[in-house]
Amino acid sequence: MCFDTDSHPPIAPISGAAVDAQSLTITSEDGVDYRAYLARPEQPSGAGIVILPDVRGLHPFFEELAMRFAERGITALAIDYFCRTAGVGPRGEGFDYSPHVEATTWPNLQGDIRTAVAYLRGLEEAPQSIFTTGFCMGGRLTSLSATLGLGLAGGIPFYGWPVGQGRGGMPAPADEAAKIECDLLIIYGEADQGIPKEVRDTYDAALDSAGVQHETIAYPGAPHSFFDRKAADYAEASADAWNRTLRFIAGHAA
Repeated sequence: MCFDTDSHPPIAPISGAAVDAQSLTITSEDGVDYRAYLARPEQPSGAGIVILPDVRGLHPFFEELAMRFAERGITALAIDYFCRTAGVGPRGEGFDYSPHVEATTWPNLQGDIRTAVAYLRGLEEAPQSIFTTGFCMGGRLTSLSATLGLGLAGGIPFYGWPVGQGRGGMPAPADEAAKIECDLLIIYGEADQGIPKEVRDTYDAALDSAGVQHETIAYPGAPHSFFDRKAADYAEASADAWNRTLRFIAGHAA
């Protein structure tokens, strides 16, 4: 698990920023409704982003992150993966996510991502350039979302495992590098024991071989899930990661 239930994005709100935010349900390709959280800026920049959560699914961290994007002019939609087995209602701190993670399938996850992108494109004042970002499980899905033929403008995976068999039959991004259709900004903690340097290098080599433009950042001393307001020791890395994310979006938006 990336974030505790009391975690928050390490991003200060913009005082006075006008944002329209709401919970909603979206019907996925298999006919099942899933929960999402949409945050829309008063003055859209033309960019939109789908936020792919960690193994706990949609929880307040990601809703707040959507708000922070919207305050900066980026229409943001955070989605949930587990409504097929856990329902669409809110979940408390004691939510046992493990069986729901195990019940996910790669075909359903693909459908959820495709419908999220389509939802953004169907909005009034729809964003012209759509990105994905995600953390841990969502980081892996961020890389894989770029293989789905969605015309994404870019992807920003945070500490997603790029090699080996994934949950629910998810392929390894390193094995799918030739299918990746957009530039990537790939963010890790250098001290993440689950994603050591040799794993990061394997993904970089696969992307290089496939001709995929990418930048890989590994913050010295930072662990997995460093991007957290509570993690004061990694505040500098978090601030830099956020600034790089915003620059990446601005530089790749139409």
